[in-house]
Amino acid sequence: MQLSELLSPERVVCDLEVPSKKRALEQVSDLLSHTQTGVTTIDIYNSLLARERLGGTGVGHGIAIPHGRLQKTQQTLGAFIRLKQGIDFDAIDHQPVDLIFALIVPEEATHEHLQTLALLAKIFNDAQVRTKLRAATTAADLRQQLLDAAASH
Repeated sequence: MQLSELLSPERVVCDLEVPSKKRALEQVSDLLSHTQTGVTTIDIYNSLLARERLGGTGVGHGIAIPHGRLQKTQQTLGAFIRLKQGIDFDAIDHQPVDLIFALIVPEEATHEHLQTLALLAKIFNDAQVRTKLRAATTAADLRQQLLDAAASH
């Protein structure tokens, strides 16, 4: 699956202000639920939170990739937010997180889930990509930077 297919323009937000990890998860859950029929913000939030309880998804360098599985969805969906200010996200390097890519996948889509997580890890491991994402001035620019990074990785 192409990143452009799972990350629609309306699910990218630039310079969001949230005070906590819980509030960030609520925000991405809301973004992910808007285009889904039969899936609520609470369903998505509970899925993301359940995964967080297994181990934090703050992967370092100010990045978090919360992800979860849902029975009620038939397609993989992503949402990306850049926070105005970093927050504690229980990251592996203990640094504040300001770039959050949330992912919801159908419960049976194990292979696709792992492939997408691997692609995101490659993208966010690139210091130049992180710099470009932090320098973007609009949500459209953020999305384009992600799509360009996915095409080159």
